[in-house]
Amino acid sequence: MNNRVWKGSPHRVRERWFRRLFKIGVLLKGVDGVLETFGGVLFLFMGRDTLRSLVMALTQSELLEDPDDWVANSLRHAFSHLSASGKLFGSLYLLVHGALKMFLVIALLRGKLWSFPTALAVLVAFMGYQVYRVSVHFSWILVSLTGLDSMIVALIWHEWHYLKGRLQSPA
Repeated sequence: MNNRVWKGSPHRVRERWFRRLFKIGVLLKGVDGVLETFGGVLFLFMGRDTLRSLVMALTQSELLEDPDDWVANSLRHAFSHLSASGKLFGSLYLLVHGALKMFLVIALLRGKLWSFPTALAVLVAFMGYQVYRVSVHFSWILVSLTGLDSMIVALIWHEWHYLKGRLQSPA
Protein backbone atom coordinates (compact mmCIF):
# COMPACT_ATOMS: atom_id res chain seq x y z
CA MET A 1 0.00 0.00 0.00
CA ASN A 2 1.24 3.51 -0.80
CA ASN A 3 2.70 5.04 2.37
CA ARG A 4 1.46 8.55 1.51
CA VAL A 5 -2.13 7.34 1.32
CA TRP A 6 -1.81 5.52 4.66
CA LYS A 7 -0.38 8.58 6.48
CA GLY A 8 -3.36 10.68 5.45
CA SER A 9 -6.00 8.03 6.04
CA PRO A 10 -9.05 9.13 8.04
CA HIS A 11 -8.14 6.69 10.81
CA ARG A 12 -4.64 8.20 11.21
CA VAL A 13 -5.96 11.77 11.08
CA ARG A 14 -8.54 10.94 13.76
CA GLU A 15 -5.87 9.32 15.94
CA ARG A 16 -3.66 12.41 15.65
CA TRP A 17 -6.56 14.61 16.77
CA PHE A 18 -7.37 12.35 19.70
CA ARG A 19 -3.71 12.37 20.77
CA ARG A 20 -3.54 16.18 20.50
CA LEU A 21 -6.73 16.56 22.51
CA PHE A 22 -5.33 14.15 25.11
CA LYS A 23 -2.17 16.23 25.47
CA ILE A 24 -4.11 19.50 25.68
CA GLY A 25 -6.55 18.09 28.26
CA VAL A 26 -3.79 16.60 30.38
CA LEU A 27 -1.74 19.80 30.19
CA LEU A 28 -4.79 21.77 31.36
CA LYS A 29 -5.10 19.37 34.29
CA GLY A 30 -1.41 19.98 35.00
CA VAL A 31 -1.86 23.76 35.03
CA ASP A 32 -4.86 23.26 37.31
CA GLY A 33 -2.69 21.11 39.60
CA VAL A 34 0.00 23.79 39.79
CA LEU A 35 -2.61 26.45 40.61
CA GLU A 36 -4.25 24.23 43.25
CA THR A 37 -0.90 23.48 44.87
CA PHE A 38 0.06 27.15 44.86
CA GLY A 39 -3.37 28.05 46.27
CA GLY A 40 -3.03 25.38 48.96
CA VAL A 41 0.33 26.78 50.05
CA LEU A 42 -1.06 30.33 50.15
CA PHE A 43 -4.15 29.15 51.99
CA LEU A 44 -2.01 27.30 54.53
CA PHE A 45 0.30 30.21 55.33
CA MET A 46 -2.09 33.17 55.10
CA GLY A 47 -3.99 34.17 58.21
CA ARG A 48 -7.79 33.91 58.27
CA ASP A 49 -8.19 37.69 58.49
CA THR A 50 -5.87 38.19 55.52
CA LEU A 51 -7.84 35.61 53.51
CA ARG A 52 -11.13 37.31 54.41
CA SER A 53 -9.75 40.70 53.36
CA LEU A 54 -8.43 39.26 50.09
CA VAL A 55 -11.79 37.67 49.25
CA MET A 56 -13.61 40.90 50.12
CA ALA A 57 -11.29 42.89 47.85
CA LEU A 58 -11.51 40.39 44.98
CA THR A 59 -15.32 40.21 45.04
CA GLN A 60 -16.06 43.90 45.64
CA SER A 61 -16.09 45.02 41.99
CA GLU A 62 -18.21 42.02 40.95
CA LEU A 63 -20.77 42.80 43.65
CA LEU A 64 -20.87 46.45 42.61
CA GLU A 65 -21.91 45.28 39.12
CA ASP A 66 -24.25 42.55 40.35
CA PRO A 67 -25.14 42.55 44.07
CA ASP A 68 -26.85 39.15 43.67
CA ASP A 69 -23.79 37.40 42.16
CA TRP A 70 -24.00 33.89 43.63
CA VAL A 71 -20.28 33.05 43.38
CA ALA A 72 -19.07 36.30 44.97
CA ASN A 73 -21.67 36.12 47.75
CA SER A 74 -20.90 32.44 48.40
CA LEU A 75 -17.17 33.16 48.65
CA ARG A 76 -17.75 36.05 51.04
CA HIS A 77 -20.07 33.94 53.18
CA ALA A 78 -17.68 30.97 53.27
CA PHE A 79 -14.65 33.08 54.18
CA SER A 80 -16.50 35.11 56.80
CA HIS A 81 -17.24 31.85 58.67
CA LEU A 82 -13.88 30.16 58.01
CA SER A 83 -12.70 28.16 61.01
CA ALA A 84 -9.12 27.11 61.70
CA SER A 85 -10.00 23.48 60.96
CA GLY A 86 -11.83 24.48 57.77
CA LYS A 87 -8.78 26.45 56.65
CA LEU A 88 -6.49 23.50 57.37
CA PHE A 89 -8.80 21.07 55.53
CA GLY A 90 -9.02 23.41 52.51
CA SER A 91 -5.23 23.83 52.45
CA LEU A 92 -4.53 20.11 52.67
CA TYR A 93 -7.21 19.27 50.10
CA LEU A 94 -5.73 21.74 47.59
CA LEU A 95 -2.16 20.61 48.27
CA VAL A 96 -2.89 16.89 47.96
CA HIS A 97 -5.24 17.27 45.00
CA GLY A 98 -2.84 19.59 43.16
CA ALA A 99 0.29 17.54 43.84
CA LEU A 100 -1.48 14.32 42.81
CA LYS A 101 -2.61 15.93 39.56
CA MET A 102 0.89 17.19 38.76
CA PHE A 103 2.42 13.78 39.50
CA LEU A 104 -0.10 11.96 37.30
CA VAL A 105 0.16 14.52 34.49
CA ILE A 106 3.94 14.06 34.31
CA ALA A 107 3.56 10.26 34.27
CA LEU A 108 0.79 10.40 31.63
CA LEU A 109 2.77 12.68 29.33
CA ARG A 110 5.78 10.38 29.68
CA GLY A 111 3.59 7.47 28.58
CA LYS A 112 3.97 5.40 31.77
CA LEU A 113 1.33 2.70 31.33
CA TRP A 114 0.70 2.31 35.10
CA SER A 115 -0.35 5.97 35.26
CA PHE A 116 -3.34 5.54 32.93
CA PRO A 117 -5.50 3.27 35.13
CA THR A 118 -4.30 5.21 38.18
CA ALA A 119 -5.31 8.55 36.65
CA LEU A 120 -8.64 7.08 35.55
CA ALA A 121 -9.37 5.82 39.06
CA VAL A 122 -8.42 9.14 40.66
CA LEU A 123 -10.44 11.20 38.17
CA VAL A 124 -13.50 8.97 38.46
CA ALA A 125 -13.29 9.14 42.27
CA PHE A 126 -13.13 12.95 42.20
CA MET A 127 -15.95 13.02 39.65
CA GLY A 128 -18.02 10.91 42.03
CA TYR A 129 -17.41 13.49 44.73
CA GLN A 130 -18.34 16.28 42.31
CA VAL A 131 -21.60 14.52 41.42
CA TYR A 132 -22.34 14.18 45.13
CA ARG A 133 -21.65 17.92 45.62
CA VAL A 134 -23.96 18.75 42.69
CA SER A 135 -26.70 16.61 44.24
CA VAL A 136 -26.34 18.48 47.54
CA HIS A 137 -26.08 21.96 46.03
CA PHE A 138 -26.59 22.37 42.28
CA SER A 139 -23.92 24.36 40.46
CA TRP A 140 -23.58 24.83 36.69
CA ILE A 141 -19.86 25.42 37.17
CA LEU A 142 -19.43 22.05 38.89
CA VAL A 143 -21.61 20.33 36.27
CA SER A 144 -19.40 21.86 33.54
CA LEU A 145 -16.19 20.82 35.29
CA THR A 146 -17.53 17.28 35.72
CA GLY A 147 -18.41 17.19 32.02
CA LEU A 148 -14.91 18.35 31.13
CA ASP A 149 -13.44 15.71 33.44
CA SER A 150 -15.53 13.02 31.76
CA MET A 151 -14.11 14.05 28.36
CA ILE A 152 -10.59 13.88 29.78
CA VAL A 153 -11.36 10.42 31.20
CA ALA A 154 -12.41 9.31 27.70
CA LEU A 155 -9.22 10.77 26.19
CA ILE A 156 -7.02 9.08 28.81
CA TRP A 157 -8.81 5.78 28.17
CA HIS A 158 -8.30 6.15 24.42
CA GLU A 159 -4.62 7.09 24.75
CA TRP A 160 -4.00 4.18 27.12
CA HIS A 161 -5.44 1.67 24.65
CA TYR A 162 -3.61 3.34 21.77
CA LEU A 163 -0.26 3.00 23.59
CA LYS A 164 -0.95 -0.59 24.65
CA GLY A 165 -1.77 -1.43 21.02
CA ARG A 166 1.43 0.19 19.81
CA LEU A 167 3.49 -1.82 22.33
CA GLN A 168 1.80 -5.10 21.39
CA SER A 169 1.98 -4.67 17.60
CA PRO A 170 5.13 -5.74 15.77
CA ALA A 171 7.41 -2.89 14.64
